[in-house]
Amino acid sequence: MKFGVMDGVQLFIPMNTTFLSSALRSAIHSIPKKIYNKSGALDESAVLRPKEARNEDLLLVHSEEYLHSLGSRLTLTRILEVGLVLFFPNWLVNRRVLRPMRFQTGGTVLAARISLLKGWAINIGGGFHHASGGRGGGFCVYADITLAIRILFMSELIRSAMIVDVDAHQGNGHERDFAADRRVYILDLFNAHIYPHDEVAKTSISRAVPLDVGTEDDIYLRRLDRELGAAFRDFPSPDVLIYVAGTDSLADDPLGLLRLSPQGIIRRDELVFRAAIQRQVPVTMVTSGGYTNRSAKVISDSILNLNKKGLIQLT
Repeated sequence: MKFGVMDGVQLFIPMNTTFLSSALRSAIHSIPKKIYNKSGALDESAVLRPKEARNEDLLLVHSEEYLHSLGSRLTLTRILEVGLVLFFPNWLVNRRVLRPMRFQTGGTVLAARISLLKGWAINIGGGFHHASGGRGGGFCVYADITLAIRILFMSELIRSAMIVDVDAHQGNGHERDFAADRRVYILDLFNAHIYPHDEVAKTSISRAVPLDVGTEDDIYLRRLDRELGAAFRDFPSPDVLIYVAGTDSLADDPLGLLRLSPQGIIRRDELVFRAAIQRQVPVTMVTSGGYTNRSAKVISDSILNLNKKGLIQLT
């Protein structure tokens, strides 16, 4: 990986992130570089390497008590839902699980900054939307979305932010973190019948769009189009849009239980980017959840489609 700036806009692709278990999200967080290179669409100078989120960065969101608790394999087993964590030494869990997540967290922060300068940025990783300042869950340890927005506020780079969360699961982490913050508007489309069922967090959603199990492309895209338009009427000029673009809404995903086709995901991402760009709102995309072998290629194809449609520029 390398730092670099290409003409006009920035693509941020953190490569080679690894997890303890491929069952977690390896399909999402290891987008094969060869897909882009084969297409001829990727300029190497568009690829940036993030810095690992430091402890002092994480303390902007998380308490010392919470960060200290991550030294407990029991705590991590609960958060990651991977029993094997109990059988590995802490140093290995840190190197193979927590450190890659800290790089992805740093990636979300970097992508948010880049999007303000260049109009858009994509972190292939991150989107840990079940983690909040006080707790983790649902495979999510660090609250990268909250951290990125908070740093932008603290740096006085933005005065408002919109989160558009289309991961199949409710984004209860950032919802809890921004519960009383009117500077942040949250649009969340989620399967109402699956994890996390967080009723407290739901009260913080500015525009909630609960979906039924098995929702397919046509209904999904019509609702997204309608609700996205309504969100921009409610909150007309956010300084940045954080797009939580999980692919666990694919039809064969065992956890999302929705029925979007690969083309539906591509159309979904195009719809969100087009809505933001038409309004001159910078977009920071994170790839969040996705638990099938198809997720990586669908994300790749979607990014190539955004490039083809002129919504982003890879070369």
